[in-house]
Amino acid sequence: MHFNFTTFITNYFVLIFFSVVTGLFIGRIEFGKIKLGTSGGLFTGLVIGWYIYGKYALPYKNTENLPSYAERILTEGIIPNELFLFSLILFVAAVGLLASKDLGKVLKKYGLKFVLLGFVITFTGAAICYIMTMLSKGQNPYAVSGVYTGALTSSPGLAAALEAVTSYGNEAESMVGFGYAVAYVPGVLIVIVLMQFLPLIFKIDLEAEKELFKQEMSSPEDPVMNFEVKFDLIAFVFACLIGLLLGKMKIYLGSIIGYFSLGSTGGILIASLILGYIGKLGPMHFRMSPKILGTIQELALAFFLSMVGLKYGYTTIHSITHSGAYLVCISFLCGFSALLAGFIIGRYVFKINWIMLSGALCGGMTSTPGLGAAIEATKSDGVAAGYGATYPFALLGMILFTILLYRVPV
Repeated sequence: MHFNFTTFITNYFVLIFFSVVTGLFIGRIEFGKIKLGTSGGLFTGLVIGWYIYGKYALPYKNTENLPSYAERILTEGIIPNELFLFSLILFVAAVGLLASKDLGKVLKKYGLKFVLLGFVITFTGAAICYIMTMLSKGQNPYAVSGVYTGALTSSPGLAAALEAVTSYGNEAESMVGFGYAVAYVPGVLIVIVLMQFLPLIFKIDLEAEKELFKQEMSSPEDPVMNFEVKFDLIAFVFACLIGLLLGKMKIYLGSIIGYFSLGSTGGILIASLILGYIGKLGPMHFRMSPKILGTIQELALAFFLSMVGLKYGYTTIHSITHSGAYLVCISFLCGFSALLAGFIIGRYVFKINWIMLSGALCGGMTSTPGLGAAIEATKSDGVAAGYGATYPFALLGMILFTILLYRVPV
């Protein structure tokens, strides 16, 4: 029997499963009052992705006769984008359906506040990136706009940035992509860490906040279907399908912004929230067992975070130790400042309870990994309603400020 170890170890399924398993083990370790939980896969994925790319792909980058495994990694990346997106779709659909029952009450009570939060968070991040660019004249403005989209983990923002710089040539596009890749993981880490540390730093009583959230959501029921089924696979897939369609729709918002779209993540989230709120459509039941949806959510998030680490592991670790170090610093500062500004405004000006605010902060950062961390940290699915209410406005702000970042003279 012939066993090729190299082919085995570079297989993306092997890498994903190994990253998830080791990440979940590490996630169970408690550091004082903090534990990584499902986010552990992000850290193990980073290390594994860095090692695999550096050992089995990078040495063959400029050679002609390269092994098939190296060719695949150099062409497709360690993880295929389609697999990466599939895990994200499952996670977002489950989250949207779980949170849908409170959607009407959330929008009625907090609607305008979430709109403002979305713009406050995205504006703060853009302002910090602009200031940091001014302080270091040698930085490429296209790379900085990429850093901005990466720090706020916004794929639609990246798409807008790439589309906007097309006329400036391939080098401008590559710098945008580089900035995004460098900043994405730091942006994810900032949200994951602060979701756990903010309640400790500001002495927020999670149990009291949960009780306050329950009281706010216990107003007379909206006229929606109150029954639920264990699981309706057709309805779940239908919500994903409608979400993908919704995410592809483009609305023209003038010459400065251009065309605006929610993207796959935003489209599926909004579709799941709306369909779940409706409850039933023909033979399809969108009110499903929270236990089953919660299991899908946790499983998909574990795979998604591990794939984030694998996908960006080499770029992140290499950049921290080499020429991209300053861009990494911008990313951390951008993400931290944006999140802190949103927290201060949301908590002390708008008086939003932490369960709802944690979701709104992640929505303002357009951070799906952050949403998973917030759900895990609060042990409440209610955060997703705040996320869904803030996300579209944050996305609009992201696209606007991304375009302005390289158009405004430094």
